[in-house]
Amino acid sequence: MPETTPRGLTGLAFGGDYNPEQWPEGVWQEDVRLMREAGVTMVSAGIFSWALLEPAPGTYDFGWLDRLLDLLHDNGIRVDLGTPTVVPPAWFYRAHPGALPVTAEGTRYEFGSRGAVCHSNADYRAAAANITTRLAERYGTHPALALWHVHNEYGVPVSACYCDSCAAHFRRWLAATYGTVDAVNEAWGTAFWGQRYAGLDQVNPPRTTPTVGNPAQALDYKRFADATMRENFRAERDILHRLSPGVPVTTNFMTALSQCDSVDYWAWGREVDLVTNDHYLITDGRRTHVNLAMAADLTRSVAGGAPWLLLEHSTSGVNWQPRNPAKAPGQMARNSLVHVARGSEGAMFFQWRQSRRGAEKFHSAMLPHGGTGTRVWREVVGLGASIDSLNPVRGTRTEADVAMVWDWHSWWAQNLQWRPSEDHDPRERADSFYEALYDRHLTVDFAHPEADLSAYPLVVVPALYLTTEAAGNNLRQYVEKGGTLVVSYFSGIVDEHDAVHEGAYPGALRDVLGLTVEEFSPLLAGERVRLTGPDGFEAAGDVWTEFVVPQGAEPVWTYADGLTAGHPAVTRHRLGEGTAWYVSTRLGAGGLDAVLGRAAEDARIAPRAGLPRDVEVVRRTGESGTYLFAINHTGSQAEVPLDAPGTELLTGEHTAGHLALPAGTVRVVRLDTP
Repeated sequence: MPETTPRGLTGLAFGGDYNPEQWPEGVWQEDVRLMREAGVTMVSAGIFSWALLEPAPGTYDFGWLDRLLDLLHDNGIRVDLGTPTVVPPAWFYRAHPGALPVTAEGTRYEFGSRGAVCHSNADYRAAAANITTRLAERYGTHPALALWHVHNEYGVPVSACYCDSCAAHFRRWLAATYGTVDAVNEAWGTAFWGQRYAGLDQVNPPRTTPTVGNPAQALDYKRFADATMRENFRAERDILHRLSPGVPVTTNFMTALSQCDSVDYWAWGREVDLVTNDHYLITDGRRTHVNLAMAADLTRSVAGGAPWLLLEHSTSGVNWQPRNPAKAPGQMARNSLVHVARGSEGAMFFQWRQSRRGAEKFHSAMLPHGGTGTRVWREVVGLGASIDSLNPVRGTRTEADVAMVWDWHSWWAQNLQWRPSEDHDPRERADSFYEALYDRHLTVDFAHPEADLSAYPLVVVPALYLTTEAAGNNLRQYVEKGGTLVVSYFSGIVDEHDAVHEGAYPGALRDVLGLTVEEFSPLLAGERVRLTGPDGFEAAGDVWTEFVVPQGAEPVWTYADGLTAGHPAVTRHRLGEGTAWYVSTRLGAGGLDAVLGRAAEDARIAPRAGLPRDVEVVRRTGESGTYLFAINHTGSQAEVPLDAPGTELLTGEHTAGHLALPAGTVRVVRLDTP
């Protein structure tokens, strides 16, 4: 079995993408000297180097990479070595233009960017296997090699291609998935609009049509595109396992819901030896540290709770948003250590030395254009020392309080065309529910809807439009056995083929929620409704309302106006030993907090007293001890209560009773155990 931790790395990983091919070799010695000064322990290399490694078909130049790996090894720096299959060379595309992907509208992309790959193309697959084999044969036992890094950010910027090669591959996938064309017709509901197929040879990808096409076909094509990328990953992974045994293989995910929506990371997490992730702040006015924590929690969950690795983030601003602000002083370290608190085995960046040319020359780096006289460089050196101080946490696991159910297939299905309201955004609901839990200082695990939920006193379902029968049964059994469940609107509606469950809404969740929904009543833009409850309680909702009819559930809040006036808006259902809550409108932060507060009482989750807003407290626990991470995102000093004395790893100070947490800082306490 391959290892699940980078080979030869004895502490946390610290470093970044290293692209020395952009620089004269005379710069390399200076680079490794500065890497050692900064405390770099590992770099990623070779990810975009196919054109240099194979400058012409069958002609190879490994000399520069030989010298690079030897230099890094001589300086004690481990290497995450990439297979460069995200960017085939120009000569390859000239010989095999069919490897360039085609859009649903029929436009073929051109060479000159990255990720322009048709994953069904046989010529690409053969060439990718060949260059991967050559690399594995040459470097599979190199002493610097810590980790294999296949491709780069699958699904970004292209996941699906609609060419004829993909059409043929899609038909093969359908045959393997369904067996017969009759089964495909049944799954897709092709009786509607006369779309029935007489044979699989008549099926094409969901290319552009005059109006909306078949949603079940579009959903299956998303599954097919994701599965096809995984096929290619597995092909490279298996070559590396065979020729470089014992070295773990990964590919860098982009789990944040703000960054990639075309990859089922539950499936991908089972394929890699070590889950790694890239995360970049989306500066859209939201509290960016909440999105960061959410991405880290989601990545850890994809890893099954095991330690994972942050393989890329930025030292300061990025280059690809409409506006790219710099990070504030101290923010880089704070961001990095939030990932570590939530399970990462280090903090890596894109990239080491800031590029002078190309599309990402204004993307920040560990060594900026301004060199070692810059604030960013000084903070990088300081962070390297902090990462080194935290080596004892390696191998420990983050403790979670609650779970949030999330499913990429449901997200894909809900985002197809012609839904009741384009204003209902499943990502927005996930963000909002997560933020409400974050503000209650609860650490969140994410879970597949069919996963075992028994370890969690509280489970939240922010958006589960597609709910399989198995998932519905799983959630019902969770509640019957004593769990507390909170479900948001437009969940439980369709099965895995986007077919509405028989009977009244919410389909697969009727029994567990103890209600039916007679009709959806989405609101117009800007419309709001008022909700009332006992003791003069009031809240507001927008985007969505429903005509809810209790079938065992008790109304908690009621619509006070709008078409649904007088109908329950929020309900609570006692089922077996547990309770299930239902929220039938889009609540704002205050309303969500009130619902989750009541649900937390049902789940017997005590309030986290004494912690200010935007101060995170997260624990990692393992054989080496229990570590409390306290992160202050505010401009004021905070006091964090401690339930045991301990030693703060970054300062060496002894702590007891409470921890003083200066503005904008991170402290990590190894708690004393009896």
